[in-house]
Amino acid sequence: MSVTDTRLEAPTGVRAHTVGRAEDVPPGEGRAFVAGGVQVAVFRLRDGSLHATQAACPHAGGPLADGQTDPDVLVCPLHLYGFRWTDGSSTAGVPPVTRYPVREVDGLLVVET
Repeated sequence: MSVTDTRLEAPTGVRAHTVGRAEDVPPGEGRAFVAGGVQVAVFRLRDGSLHATQAACPHAGGPLADGQTDPDVLVCPLHLYGFRWTDGSSTAGVPPVTRYPVREVDGLLVVET
């Protein structure tokens, strides 16, 4: 599902996209979606917080939605490079990941691109 929801407010020049249901991403896991033509990975940490990044690892294109998470980092499943939730920077010196604002609205996941 990738639907632009004009009822949701986003900053000028930013589009809010409903990508799926909140229940699609269980605690401690990630899922891949498309938000306005952009492939994203959405994660729900065990504390319930939501995060969204680009879907492919900048190092070798690994599927970040399949990565491991903890409160501080996302770890790519291919080569185990870590990326900080705070700013997308790498813990290993590879290029950073792009992060996207994500929130839950009425049981739906909304990603801004």
